Amino acid sequence: MENLTWFGNAGFCFEDRQGNKVYFIDPLELRGRAKKKADIIFITHAHQDHFSPKDIEEIIKPETVIVAPPDITSQIDKQNEKVDVEPNKEYEVKGFKFSTIPAYNNHPDRLQFHPKSSNWVGYIFSLNGKKIYHSGDTDYIPEMDGLKKWNIDVAMIPIGGHYTMGPDEAAKAANAIGAKITIPMHFRIQAGEKADEYLEEFKKLVTNSEVKILEEVS
Repeated sequence: MENLTWFGNAGFCFEDRQGNKVYFIDPLELRGRAKKKADIIFITHAHQDHFSPKDIEEIIKPETVIVAPPDITSQIDKQNEKVDVEPNKEYEVKGFKFSTIPAYNNHPDRLQFHPKSSNWVGYIFSLNGKKIYHSGDTDYIPEMDGLKKWNIDVAMIPIGGHYTMGPDEAAKAANAIGAKITIPMHFRIQAGEKADEYLEEFKKLVTNSEVKILEEVS
């Protein structure tokens, strides 16, 4: 994908080719792999594999804005501008417009991992003429059934199971969303030795979107 870099897990970098802006979501284990600093850093929720202060430190600059739920921004001891977000809202930061979508577990065995009451989020934004959805950590939730009207071009959703939906449930979500391209994420660590098996199952079950498996940047 042009102007899109995957750092593993749920960490991505997006570059705006018109405005020369750089946006990160859930940066993790960057280890010098990020070649540019962030204009905006988006965090979906407070778990350590999504909110990593050391990785934020690696890509932050004085002008960087940090966008996250308030249980995260309250932990960031930086002078940078911080924007608190909650689900089902529209925002504009430095001229960049985006919306938030709920992200939570509704499977009985996973309710404790990502409670709906935490008000954690996924994000939808427009960039380079495409509408992009990053789901955060979530199950297949009812709110996803309303995403088809957004005409999503690229959707990133977790398939690793245990903490989020696995490949079968994720495929149902992908088919409901109907993005032109769906990128699986959050599976290598979670699925372990079954990661490739999960990818194949997911790819086989998604019928309403093109599945694109990204290579993690070296």
